Amino acid sequence: ALSAQTEAPFYEEWWFLLVMALSSLILILLVVFALVLHGQSKKFKNCNGGKTISNVEESVTLDNGGFTALELNSRHLNI
Repeated sequence: ALSAQTEAPFYEEWWFLLVMALSSLILILLVVFALVLHGQSKKFKNCNGGKTISNVEESVTLDNGGFTALELNSRHLNI
């Protein structure tokens, strides 16, 4: 009489164990990465100290009365 189950179940095969191990490793790395990012954003909020972030336009002082100069017209390109 032969046994009806001659092969090992799929969850005991080497490829299934390898896939599960790699999936677990990726999941653990994603959780660690998310926790590190969450900790960095909390640290950044705490180090800010209530300072308001100014816009780029406010921090740049322009010498020509507040208008940016377009200097493409002064350059002559030889074609």
